[in-house]
Amino acid sequence: MVARSQLAEASALGAVNMNLARAIGPAAGGVLVAAAGAGWTFAFNAVSFLGIVIVLLLWKRPPAKPVPAAERERFLTALYAARRYVWNAPGVRRVLLRTALFIPGAAAVWSLLPLVAGDSLGLGSGGYGLLLAAVGVGAVSGAFLLPRMRRLLGANGTLAAGAAAFAVVLAVLATVHVSWVVALALLPAGLAWIGVLSTLSAATQTRLPGWVRARGLAVYLLVFQGGQALAAPLWGALAQWLGLTTALLIAAALLLLAAASVRLWPLYDAARIDPTPSDHWPVPPLVYEPGPADGPVLVSVVYHVAPADRAAFTAAMADVARSRRRTGALTWGLYEDGNAAGRFIENYLIGSWAEHLAQHHTRLTETDRRFETRARSLLLPGTEPEITHAFDTTGMAPGRAT
Repeated sequence: MVARSQLAEASALGAVNMNLARAIGPAAGGVLVAAAGAGWTFAFNAVSFLGIVIVLLLWKRPPAKPVPAAERERFLTALYAARRYVWNAPGVRRVLLRTALFIPGAAAVWSLLPLVAGDSLGLGSGGYGLLLAAVGVGAVSGAFLLPRMRRLLGANGTLAAGAAAFAVVLAVLATVHVSWVVALALLPAGLAWIGVLSTLSAATQTRLPGWVRARGLAVYLLVFQGGQALAAPLWGALAQWLGLTTALLIAAALLLLAAASVRLWPLYDAARIDPTPSDHWPVPPLVYEPGPADGPVLVSVVYHVAPADRAAFTAAMADVARSRRRTGALTWGLYEDGNAAGRFIENYLIGSWAEHLAQHHTRLTETDRRFETRARSLLLPGTEPEITHAFDTTGMAPGRAT
């Protein structure tokens, strides 16, 4: 919904909304429970969702560009395409790794804060709500500092600082038993939480092209929310087994390791990735028009390379291979002709003609174009790639293969 340059700020604004609700919600809920009881509070909460429904019904969203019928994806095919894209996108995989390294340790705050409030500080539900509100206030206040922090530290510095700050907060929760000190310590926890999550969310979106962005974000949310869901019972069991203090200190140690690992596994430079669509492939000249479901399709590309450029060409084709797999290739291979030195044959298999058309018109990006241009710059002068399309005839209608 916003320009690529505004994604970081938009992600921070979304996180501010969530944490503002975290700050206001417990206090409002406590007032309603005291005034009307728990049953009426839940009923009011249920009715409040009608407001969201009304907003969605009234939203005048610009119509999306229609997808040609020949390029529409089936449900399971679309899910598999997303998994294939993420697996073959190093930039997205690195964001998921950073998420998986941060979330388990950070989840200890949300998992064990009720125990801190009740067992360590002797607070009731109202006191626990105030501690949650402190995190929310820290996040909302910290949102105004995030642009300056990103300018000073960069994305990787923000991730390292956020993990380290969370580790310090966990150490305070483990060792300090004064309520107001703990509440003050939770303020930077809110800032660290919003800083890390908005950075990871924006990094995910800037590395995904439009055709797979929603599905790629779903994978990110699966890692983020799944990490919390898996970590929460583990922290509870660890606190019961080793004690609350020890569990919190272990979580702090994990976050310090996560902060240190940023130097080893940083986010890749976003400037190297341009997800802008690129419709640079010409329409394949075929003797008949295949149906959308026809396939699999074997695409073969022949290149002629000077012997001195063989090593550079094969290295450049490694990036092309990831591009092919991201955009639809089920298998990929590069072969050198045994009877003609420097004659390379690239073969890759696409599931259907519809998917190959999607490669042509919607899935390729400027990054993919850059990889192809680099590889083709090493071809013999005056030569061009020779491209053929072959169809699996076993699933085609009679006469279509002629």
